[in-house]
This record gives sequence, structure tokens and C-alpha cells, in this order.
Amino acid sequence: MDCLERIRELLQERGWSVYRLAQEAGVPQSTLANLFLRNNVPTLPTLERICQALGITLQEFFTEQPTLPSENAMTESLLEQWKDLSPAQKSLVLELMRQLRRP
Repeated sequence: MDCLERIRELLQERGWSVYRLAQEAGVPQSTLANLFLRNNVPTLPTLERICQALGITLQEFFTEQPTLPSENAMTESLLEQWKDLSPAQKSLVLELMRQLRRP
């Protein structure tokens, strides 16, 4: 399976449009449209952004394993977002997590 077929498969699994992928990945919609129209292979940085938006790693993209967001990708995403929080926001997030874990 080539890159574009794989992207189409992932979009279909999630019920996403190319427009939504562009928004989630921070890639211009015209870039994605041209990839499909011209049957071009995405650049590595574009593919990395696509994978991040889809919640998968590059390895998962190329190995065609089940494509639900991996635990590692989710953890990485959480850590990236955590870094941008203020100390007060971090406290709120931790309290929310404690509340969610209660039976």
C-alpha cells in the first residue's frame, strides 16, 4: 500500500475529510489536495504532522498495524501539552485526573 492509500484508509477509519486532516495537522488543505490530485508522496515533515494529527507514529503508519491512537503517541501528546501549562493549570489537570479515577 502506498502513502496516499494509507492516508485515505486512515481518514476513512476515522470518518475524517481531507479538510479535517488539514486542520488537525496544521497543513494547508491545498497541500493535501495537491498530494492526492498529483499522486505525490508527502514530504517527511508533512507525513509527521499527518501522523501526529491521526494519533499514530510513523512506524505505525508504515507497518499498517491497527491505527487507534497508540499509548506512546497519546503519552507524547499529553507531555507536549503539559509543558505549556502554567503551574495552576497543572494542578487543575491533576485534580481532574484524581476525580476521574474515583469509583
